[in-house]
Amino acid sequence: MHLLFVCTGNTCRSPLAEAIARRMIDGRGIPDLTVGSAGTSAWADAPASDGALLVALEHGIDLGDHRSRPLAQELVSSAHVILTMGPHHLDRAEALGGTGRSWLLTDFAGGTPRPVSDPFGGDLEVYRATFVELEQAIGAVLDRIVADRSRSAP
Repeated sequence: MHLLFVCTGNTCRSPLAEAIARRMIDGRGIPDLTVGSAGTSAWADAPASDGALLVALEHGIDLGDHRSRPLAQELVSSAHVILTMGPHHLDRAEALGGTGRSWLLTDFAGGTPRPVSDPFGGDLEVYRATFVELEQAIGAVLDRIVADRSRSAP
Protein backbone atom coordinates (compact mmCIF):
# COMPACT_ATOMS: atom_id res chain seq x y z
CA MET A 1 0.00 0.00 0.00
CA HIS A 2 1.29 3.46 -0.87
CA LEU A 3 0.25 6.65 0.97
CA LEU A 4 0.70 10.04 -0.69
CA PHE A 5 0.69 13.22 1.40
CA VAL A 6 -0.26 16.41 -0.46
CA CYS A 7 0.12 20.08 0.43
CA THR A 8 0.76 23.21 -1.64
CA GLY A 9 4.49 23.58 -2.20
CA ASN A 10 5.75 20.20 -0.94
CA THR A 11 8.31 22.00 1.21
CA CYS A 12 6.65 22.06 4.67
CA ARG A 13 3.64 19.97 5.67
CA SER A 14 3.73 17.08 3.21
CA PRO A 15 7.49 16.37 3.50
CA LEU A 16 7.15 16.49 7.29
CA ALA A 17 4.16 14.13 7.06
CA GLU A 18 6.07 11.77 4.77
CA ALA A 19 9.06 11.67 7.11
CA ILE A 20 6.94 11.28 10.25
CA ALA A 21 4.95 8.47 8.64
CA ARG A 22 8.10 6.71 7.43
CA ARG A 23 9.58 6.80 10.93
CA MET A 24 6.34 5.57 12.53
CA ILE A 25 5.98 2.78 9.96
CA ASP A 26 9.54 1.64 10.67
CA GLY A 27 9.04 1.95 14.42
CA ARG A 28 5.82 -0.05 14.39
CA GLY A 29 7.15 -2.60 11.93
CA ILE A 30 4.22 -2.19 9.54
CA PRO A 31 4.93 -4.29 6.45
CA ASP A 32 4.27 -3.29 2.84
CA LEU A 33 3.43 0.35 3.52
CA THR A 34 5.28 3.08 1.64
CA VAL A 35 4.89 6.85 1.65
CA GLY A 36 5.52 9.81 -0.61
CA SER A 37 4.59 13.45 -0.90
CA ALA A 38 3.80 16.09 -3.51
CA GLY A 39 2.46 19.62 -3.82
CA THR A 40 -0.37 21.06 -5.85
CA SER A 41 1.70 24.17 -6.67
CA ALA A 42 5.17 22.76 -6.15
CA TRP A 43 8.24 23.63 -8.17
CA ALA A 44 10.18 20.49 -8.96
CA ASP A 45 13.31 19.83 -6.88
CA ALA A 46 12.94 22.57 -4.25
CA PRO A 47 14.37 21.69 -0.82
CA ALA A 48 12.30 21.53 2.34
CA SER A 49 11.78 24.92 3.97
CA ASP A 50 14.23 26.03 6.64
CA GLY A 51 11.55 25.75 9.33
CA ALA A 52 10.64 22.21 8.29
CA LEU A 53 14.32 21.22 8.19
CA LEU A 54 15.00 22.61 11.66
CA VAL A 55 11.91 21.20 13.35
CA ALA A 56 12.48 17.82 11.75
CA LEU A 57 16.08 17.81 13.04
CA GLU A 58 14.77 18.60 16.53
CA HIS A 59 12.91 15.29 16.26
CA GLY A 60 15.80 13.31 14.81
CA ILE A 61 14.54 13.44 11.22
CA ASP A 62 16.74 14.62 8.36
CA LEU A 63 14.88 16.32 5.49
CA GLY A 64 18.13 17.38 3.82
CA ASP A 65 17.60 15.07 0.84
CA HIS A 66 13.96 16.06 0.28
CA ARG A 67 13.14 17.56 -3.10
CA SER A 68 9.66 18.79 -3.94
CA ARG A 69 7.46 17.17 -6.57
CA PRO A 70 4.44 18.64 -8.31
CA LEU A 71 1.26 16.62 -7.88
CA ALA A 72 0.64 14.82 -11.15
CA GLN A 73 -1.73 12.20 -12.47
CA GLU A 74 0.88 9.43 -12.33
CA LEU A 75 1.54 10.11 -8.62
CA VAL A 76 -2.20 10.05 -7.91
CA SER A 77 -2.72 6.84 -9.86
CA SER A 78 0.11 5.06 -8.02
CA ALA A 79 -1.23 5.95 -4.55
CA HIS A 80 -3.71 3.75 -2.69
CA VAL A 81 -4.53 6.47 -0.17
CA ILE A 82 -4.04 10.21 -0.76
CA LEU A 83 -4.01 12.34 2.39
CA THR A 84 -4.31 16.07 1.82
CA MET A 85 -3.61 19.00 4.10
CA GLY A 86 -6.52 21.16 2.94
CA PRO A 87 -9.74 21.12 0.90
CA HIS A 88 -8.17 22.64 -2.23
CA HIS A 89 -5.51 19.90 -2.19
CA LEU A 90 -8.29 17.33 -1.93
CA ASP A 91 -10.09 18.89 -4.90
CA ARG A 92 -6.92 18.76 -6.99
CA ALA A 93 -6.17 15.13 -6.08
CA GLU A 94 -9.71 14.15 -7.03
CA ALA A 95 -9.49 16.11 -10.29
CA LEU A 96 -6.39 14.08 -11.16
CA GLY A 97 -8.22 10.77 -10.67
CA GLY A 98 -8.01 10.25 -6.92
CA THR A 99 -11.73 10.20 -6.19
CA GLY A 100 -12.54 7.49 -3.67
CA ARG A 101 -8.90 7.32 -2.51
CA SER A 102 -8.42 10.91 -1.33
CA TRP A 103 -9.23 12.43 2.05
CA LEU A 104 -8.32 15.33 4.25
CA LEU A 105 -5.65 13.94 6.57
CA THR A 106 -7.66 14.92 9.64
CA ASP A 107 -10.79 13.22 8.27
CA PHE A 108 -9.03 9.93 7.48
CA ALA A 109 -7.44 10.08 10.93
CA GLY A 110 -10.94 10.03 12.46
CA GLY A 111 -10.98 13.61 13.66
CA THR A 112 -13.01 16.61 12.66
CA PRO A 113 -12.35 17.26 8.97
CA ARG A 114 -10.25 20.44 8.89
CA PRO A 115 -7.09 21.69 7.23
CA VAL A 116 -3.70 21.05 8.80
CA SER A 117 -2.13 24.35 9.84
CA ASP A 118 0.23 25.75 7.21
CA PRO A 119 3.46 26.88 8.88
CA PHE A 120 4.94 28.49 5.75
CA GLY A 121 6.33 31.89 6.64
CA GLY A 122 5.85 31.30 10.36
CA ASP A 123 8.44 31.10 13.10
CA LEU A 124 9.76 27.86 14.59
CA GLU A 125 6.93 27.69 17.14
CA VAL A 126 4.43 27.54 14.29
CA TYR A 127 6.42 24.74 12.64
CA ARG A 128 6.64 22.90 15.96
CA ALA A 129 2.87 23.08 16.40
CA THR A 130 2.33 21.76 12.87
CA PHE A 131 4.77 18.91 13.54
CA VAL A 132 2.78 17.85 16.63
CA GLU A 133 -0.48 18.16 14.70
CA LEU A 134 0.92 15.92 11.94
CA GLU A 135 2.32 13.38 14.40
CA GLN A 136 -1.05 12.96 16.10
CA ALA A 137 -2.98 12.64 12.84
CA ILE A 138 -0.50 10.23 11.25
CA GLY A 139 -0.49 8.04 14.35
CA ALA A 140 -4.27 7.75 14.04
CA VAL A 141 -3.99 7.07 10.29
CA LEU A 142 -1.56 4.21 10.88
CA ASP A 143 -3.79 2.82 13.65
CA ARG A 144 -6.68 2.81 11.17
CA ILE A 145 -4.65 1.11 8.42
CA VAL A 146 -3.40 -1.60 10.80
CA ALA A 147 -6.93 -2.17 12.12
CA ASP A 148 -8.38 -2.32 8.59
CA ARG A 149 -5.70 -4.82 7.56
CA SER A 150 -6.36 -7.07 10.55
CA ARG A 151 -10.13 -7.02 9.88
CA SER A 152 -9.59 -8.04 6.25
CA ALA A 153 -6.94 -10.69 6.98
CA PRO A 154 -8.10 -14.29 6.39
